[in-house]
Amino acid sequence: MADLRQYNLIVVQERLRDQVTDVLRAAIGSGELLPGTVYSAPTLAAEMGVSATPVRDAMLTLAREGLVEPVRNKGFRITEVSDRDLDEFLELRELIEVPTTVRVARTAAAERLAELRPLAEEIVAAARRHDLVGYLDADRRFHLDLLAMAGNERLVEVVGDLRKRSRLFGLAELDRTGRLIASAEEHLELLDLMIAGDTAGTERCIRRHLGHVRSLWAGRPEER
Repeated sequence: MADLRQYNLIVVQERLRDQVTDVLRAAIGSGELLPGTVYSAPTLAAEMGVSATPVRDAMLTLAREGLVEPVRNKGFRITEVSDRDLDEFLELRELIEVPTTVRVARTAAAERLAELRPLAEEIVAAARRHDLVGYLDADRRFHLDLLAMAGNERLVEVVGDLRKRSRLFGLAELDRTGRLIASAEEHLELLDLMIAGDTAGTERCIRRHLGHVRSLWAGRPEER
């Protein structure tokens, strides 16, 4: 009988790499890893309690996404994003997400929308336990799954890429001051409006929610 232990090891390694990638992406997105700063894989690995290999692999993935850039013999520099970049990302998200969310509220069955409630509750739960990585992951899945109901895979890919390139510099501060829970609960509010078929309320809510994203961009680490 074939020895499949090597395949189990590969699966475990791939899962660890993916987990490390998610953690680092969230740390970059929340501004905890500072823009313009160079981080070495061994240093980050020691902080995370893993070996340097999955961290290095994760950083290479993030480099392909444009979030970091390799620095020879030193590590990886966190890509800097200007205020103009962030404003343009948000403008594109508003142009795409607002009408698409309203269309989904108008066309999707209430039962299908209700399937997103566990994700919305997961966002709130992550906020309550101060889990920024879990918060960002659940938030991403909620919004992309919602947009996927419009049936346009390319649209979901574009929004997913815009979200990766964004920075929520004020997220940690929002958590420290206890306001992250209120922001998380907006997902439940949005979902309730959509299930009720309230398209006008849905539009107001998603515009307000995306407006809060811009305020999170404003709190750059060097200004705190």
